[in-house]
Amino acid sequence: MGRIQKARKNIIFGYISNLVILLVNFIQRTVFIYVLGRTFSGVNETYTNVLSVLSLAELGIGTALNYSLYKPVAEHDIEKIKSYMRFYKKAYLTIAGVIAAVGIAISPFLKFILKNPGSLTVKELTLYYYLFLFNTVISYFVAYKYSLSNAEQKNYIQTNITTLTKIAAATVQITVLLLFRNFLFYLLAQSVVEFLQKIFVTLYMNRLYPYLRDKDVKKLTPQETQVVASKTKALICHKVGDVARLQTDILVISSFVNVDTSAVVGNYVYIITYVGNFVNIIFDSVISGFGNVVATESKERQYLLFKVYRFFACWLFGFGAVGFFHLLTPFIGGVWLRDDGWTLPQMTVTLLVMDFYLKGGRTVLLNFKIASGLFEQDRFLPLVQGAVNLVVSIALVQKIGVTGVYVGTLVSGILANLIRPGIIYRVCFEKKAGAYFKDSLKYIGVILAVGAVVTPIRHVVMGEVTIFTFALMVIVITLFYNLVFLAVFHRTEEFSYLWKAAAGRISVRKKA
Repeated sequence: MGRIQKARKNIIFGYISNLVILLVNFIQRTVFIYVLGRTFSGVNETYTNVLSVLSLAELGIGTALNYSLYKPVAEHDIEKIKSYMRFYKKAYLTIAGVIAAVGIAISPFLKFILKNPGSLTVKELTLYYYLFLFNTVISYFVAYKYSLSNAEQKNYIQTNITTLTKIAAATVQITVLLLFRNFLFYLLAQSVVEFLQKIFVTLYMNRLYPYLRDKDVKKLTPQETQVVASKTKALICHKVGDVARLQTDILVISSFVNVDTSAVVGNYVYIITYVGNFVNIIFDSVISGFGNVVATESKERQYLLFKVYRFFACWLFGFGAVGFFHLLTPFIGGVWLRDDGWTLPQMTVTLLVMDFYLKGGRTVLLNFKIASGLFEQDRFLPLVQGAVNLVVSIALVQKIGVTGVYVGTLVSGILANLIRPGIIYRVCFEKKAGAYFKDSLKYIGVILAVGAVVTPIRHVVMGEVTIFTFALMVIVITLFYNLVFLAVFHRTEEFSYLWKAAAGRISVRKKA
């Protein structure tokens, strides 16, 4: 099975998984909000982000090792694969221990990041936190096993297991909520399902790759260990910076505003994240394929595929940005929860949407960078971003509230959009990045124009928000945006490549 076929399979299963998880999570989240209310939702959001920060202990070693597996997998070097996987296992068991220790150590300080938790006591909050910590720690006992299947471009294995686990966990948790209306039982149900999943993954992966159980495993050479260590050191900077920039917004809101507001923000972030995942599936599914392209194709070929990849990303992320800007608040306040108390100011939503679109550009750059193994060149950039985000967010949240947090997020993200293209173009393509920024302005100009034209149409169509008017507006935005983008860019080299690729797939299906 070739790169395209494997990527296509990953994308298909990824879409099915994302759709199922989106629906399951939506039902679960809705039941949770109506049964337990805003404060428990805020605690849930805050603890999820606390544990994301604790994942800092991984420090990028997984990414470095995945990159190191590309070559032995391509060469079917079983002995080398065994060596890397044994190293990976030891590293992740150590990481699990570090996260457990650090997680226990910070538990006495939880009261400082949960402002106004209502009637919840410190004892209750601590117990809930330990259950979150348990679920995080046990995930590291099997996380390394997915690296081999992912390096083989079999991402669908992890995708399918995750999907089935989510369905099982959500079904049990929703049942527990409706029967007992108790947050502790809700978390215990999740822990049981997650624990059983880890047992299944261990048995399944051992059967799929029986040689991983071999006792006779050679150690990596000092040179190979040094390569992993070098890339991990560079990724430490990326990891620390990314956590400071991406995982602290809810914590800042919970600490400086209140727990309830973090629940409101959490709904917006949830929808943006899961709907955005439909786009990310495509781009995440081809990382290992890009690794193969970088290893086997010319720079001219790499550059063409990068431009096509980037054009498609701007098209899809732009579509998402226009949709979110016009539909996010009407959906939450008018269709889903039917309560304006769960909505954010339009300026905050605008900042969230702008960051979503710019994050799409960063995804393209980051994925190509990972596939090329370029971890050292911009290792300090994420640290700068993280520092900027925290300083600006904490300073402004005390003056303008939640909006100030996302000013910090947007400003810190723009730094990567401006700096990283120059590095990619110079190192990977031996070109200047002027063409990249010129194309960026064209894409942004079209997206802004569409968003502006749709604004008066929205006021007419959704004068009153109902399920019907909301659905009608979705159709209007979908048709108008894509027709305009097609009209403007249909003669470009990037669109021509995509069109020919699509036509090729259609012809294959017809022959079949």
